Amino acid sequence: MKNFQKACQNIIDNQEAKALNYAVNYAKYGLQVTGKAEARTQALYILNNMTHWRGVVAKETRSLLKTFTK
Repeated sequence: MKNFQKACQNIIDNQEAKALNYAVNYAKYGLQVTGKAEARTQALYILNNMTHWRGVVAKETRSLLKTFTK
């Protein structure tokens, strides 16, 4: 869960990026999630809404979320 929360925080910290419009709200909700099943679902929503985000932080965040969903 710690990696999931770190990924959510990365998105919130970079919310000014236009490519993260919808992913920001999913990430904010993701910080409140306590169950693994619900967090996995949120991770999938976030991944689908950050496909155009680029950069080092984006790559790290995407990697954290992908490992969490497996």
